[in-house]
Amino acid sequence: MVIDARHAHENPPADRFGPLRNMRESDLFHSFLRSPPTVVATLIVGIMILGALLAPWIAPQNPFDLASLHLIDAFTPPIWSDQGNAAYLLGTDDQGRDMLSAILYGMRVSLLVGFSSVLLAAMLGIALGLLAGYSGGWIDGAIMRLADIQLSFPPILIALLIDGVTRTALPRDLHADISIYVVVLAIGLSFWVQYARTVRGLTLVERSREYVQAARVIGVHPIRIVLSHILPNVIGPVLVIANINLALAIVTEATLSFLGLGVPPDQPSLGTLIRIGNDFLFSGEWWIAVFPGATLAILVLAVNLLGDWLRDALNPKLRCSRS
Repeated sequence: MVIDARHAHENPPADRFGPLRNMRESDLFHSFLRSPPTVVATLIVGIMILGALLAPWIAPQNPFDLASLHLIDAFTPPIWSDQGNAAYLLGTDDQGRDMLSAILYGMRVSLLVGFSSVLLAAMLGIALGLLAGYSGGWIDGAIMRLADIQLSFPPILIALLIDGVTRTALPRDLHADISIYVVVLAIGLSFWVQYARTVRGLTLVERSREYVQAARVIGVHPIRIVLSHILPNVIGPVLVIANINLALAIVTEATLSFLGLGVPPDQPSLGTLIRIGNDFLFSGEWWIAVFPGATLAILVLAVNLLGDWLRDALNPKLRCSRS
């Protein structure tokens, strides 16, 4: 079979591996490989997320199923202890619940609340930041004054206030069913300010550029200008803030759960497990609090390392100063 070289040159075959090759040759990918702590942190976060997603299949026990719990196995120490049981690698809590299974399921709740609250805060902050930066005038002043007022209070106090007001306004019999949604709402509404202020500042810069002025002259709708021209240019810093806020959201959820205001005890997060273990920390059953606490600390540290690398990698000044 003879192939016409001229037509083959005019219609070259599609390179299926083009995007992958471009990613491997990008500066961001090489920066990632040159940072061993970032690679290790990525592996840790990936393993934890995978373990949380696959918890129903890889966990030795379903800690939410009361029929699978055995009170006779309560307070069993880890497997390497003298009284350890091979069926419970990290021991059990006061209800006979396998700690490894409880941690895997607890990470599901913590990561769900963390990602959901960050998504809510990012969506709200980006929308308000774009509105304030592009509109200007009294709209900009009102949004920024509201942001300044909220910045005068720590995020945990804002989350506690929103959580308390929401639970007071809703019927008591609904608290257990909507507790996760309340926590997501409380954390999301306490973290939107950083996104709004960052996006507003970038929008003020972008709206004065020539391409935005040209779009205005030819009659492009303001919403289309904001979504098609300004929004893509402000996503980079937003991703950095979202990565860092993910760790803060997980810690805030753990704090609320430790105080008894987070998720219900029948769906424990890492914070709930730490609160339960804290009652037995000084009575000898240290593993009930130490293992969930260590898991939370490792997860937050790994996410923070990823956030620090992403901030430096997306900042040309920092990248040039280190190279």
